[in-house]
Amino acid sequence: MRIIGFVVKITIFLFVFHLLSCLNNNLVNPDNLKVNNIETENYIDPLKERAAEIVSLMDERLLAAQVLISGVDGRETLPLNSIDLLTEIPAGGIMLFRYNLSVNNSTIRSFLAEISILISEKSGIKPFMAVDHEGGSVNRFSRDITTLPAAVSYWDIFLEEGRETALEKIKNDSFKSAQDINILGINMNFAPVAEYLIDENRVFMASRSYGPDPLFTFQAALAFIQGMERAGIICVVKHFPGSAGTDPHYSASVLNWDKPALDKLVSPFSLLINNGARAIMAAHTLTPVIDSKIASLSSVVMKDWLRDELGFDGIIISDDFIMAAAGSQKPEDAAVSSIAAGSDMILVWPAHLRTTHQAILNALQDGTLSRERLADAVQRIVYEKLKMGLIEF
Repeated sequence: MRIIGFVVKITIFLFVFHLLSCLNNNLVNPDNLKVNNIETENYIDPLKERAAEIVSLMDERLLAAQVLISGVDGRETLPLNSIDLLTEIPAGGIMLFRYNLSVNNSTIRSFLAEISILISEKSGIKPFMAVDHEGGSVNRFSRDITTLPAAVSYWDIFLEEGRETALEKIKNDSFKSAQDINILGINMNFAPVAEYLIDENRVFMASRSYGPDPLFTFQAALAFIQGMERAGIICVVKHFPGSAGTDPHYSASVLNWDKPALDKLVSPFSLLINNGARAIMAAHTLTPVIDSKIASLSSVVMKDWLRDELGFDGIIISDDFIMAAAGSQKPEDAAVSSIAAGSDMILVWPAHLRTTHQAILNALQDGTLSRERLADAVQRIVYEKLKMGLIEF
């Protein structure tokens, strides 16, 4: 029996040794790693190639229109002034508010289809149809849509029932609501908020944040995005790098923090970027240690920090430039400055659509904005629209 036991032990030892040797060879084999790296480096995304091809064929007027996300008048059908405006400037996106959506779902569906068809006929490219649909108090619908609870309510669930329960509920809730709004013709959501609660943003964020923990904020935002994307909605994570003070619609937003503290503040954004975030909204927040310009006008924030340091290659959308935190610059001038600094899309009210579009064209002529920078922005937009089926491949 002792001999048999000894033989069994030796056999097991040799088997384990052989298995570990095989695993070790596979894990550390330089040739294997080299081949994988070569394959990764040589991979060319066919959608990116197609996006570049489409953009190369666009004239300047269409390029300038694609970077604009405009509001619209009306709620049952487009008024003549809006038809004329979108015929002249077929915007890359449309942002919708409660006054557009306070009707029954059938009417909303036909209204949004009318807008999308008009823009598509004039440009050959369907628009992003966007809405703020965070949940809680940020809800643009008045009926017949699965409501989302306030973000902070999931923090309460996390504390009472655990992380997995909270995250699963977020994913399920966002998916159900995304199905409802996607059926209406909406394909972009200005959500989720990836700012965790701090003293500086508590007044403005209140119930809109997933709570005070950076890791849970990232996980909750990711679960929200996964639910939305499963139903065909692209999410715009907001507001980078963070908010401070009261509502930036009415007052300045300033974060007087050092870089290590700011790095922690944006850690949920960084983790979301590493997990495939496709669009991020740049805030009108000033971070003096980074730059003397607000984030939405700063190449240091958008290019050096967000793109180069954090590795984000998706769409950067600037917040609305009529907000007080944006400063006193005219919206159309701010739009040009923002695109030149690195943003890809600008939120514009209908009253400023023509002047903003013309300002971009003027900037191309006088060299304030290069065609290369504008084409780079539009290529990101077209790439996402190809992925979503808004442009035929």
